[in-house]
Amino acid sequence: MDFFAVGQKIKELRKQIGLSQEELASGICTQAQISKIEKGDVYPYASTLYLISQRLGVDVNYFFDIGMTPRLDYVEEVIYQLKIARRTRNYEEMQQIVKAEENSPLFLQNKKNHQLILWHKGIYEYEKNKDLDKAIKFINQAIAITHTTDKIYSERELEILSSLGVMYVAEEQYENAFALLRKALDHLKALPFLTDKTLKTRLSYNFGRVLTRLVRYEESIACCQDAIKWCLQHDQLYALADLHYHLGYNFELVGNFDEAKEYLEKSAFLFTLQKNHTFATFINKKLDSWKNEMKIN
Repeated sequence: MDFFAVGQKIKELRKQIGLSQEELASGICTQAQISKIEKGDVYPYASTLYLISQRLGVDVNYFFDIGMTPRLDYVEEVIYQLKIARRTRNYEEMQQIVKAEENSPLFLQNKKNHQLILWHKGIYEYEKNKDLDKAIKFINQAIAITHTTDKIYSERELEILSSLGVMYVAEEQYENAFALLRKALDHLKALPFLTDKTLKTRLSYNFGRVLTRLVRYEESIACCQDAIKWCLQHDQLYALADLHYHLGYNFELVGNFDEAKEYLEKSAFLFTLQKNHTFATFINKKLDSWKNEMKIN
């Protein structure tokens, strides 16, 4: 454990929010103890570190991560850049980041960081190189680093499973995708707290797509409706347009064009807000064709 790195970060955060050592110590420990902690002379008890973290407004795990991983800010930047590459589907950029970091001690010697690298190797091996077998190998290696029991999966592990589910959908292996995404959603319920609320949205959306491919339209409709409620409850727009579109698509497939129209119109509006004019135009053209065919008013 790098006591000095933890102490320096405590000092940095304390100064950022304008606290003196005495103010930080109040009700927790002595000012002298804070001074020793910041210098790296001593490491606080877990209970003390927890109280310090609360006063500084950060999660206590932040300090544990710093203590175990030097240059945490750099690692967090890599994590952020990989997330952006994932969300924007920039697999060339993703591969470049992975290649640059995979042999770094920062990512080889820390389990979670190494897991991150393997996970993204799996993603670009499939998305860029279309090698599903190699992708599955890396995905399984990534999960095995931290997963020790089938009783519960961590949020990161469910993220990784979600990536594999998307690959199965793309490969039209719908039964495999169904089993994996169903498993992920079941395990998601066991998590006491979800840091990234979009994880449930993404899992539900992809599960809804799979249900549609399996001609289980009513189940897909229920899944999408549940996901929309989740988005609204948590004030998130992520995938809301896609969910409305897929819901409308399901109603179209069962011949309920009035319901389909309602959700497609909402979807087109949301895509327009997101400046996704291509998809908004596609939906509006579909609605116009329905009007011409007298399917809707």
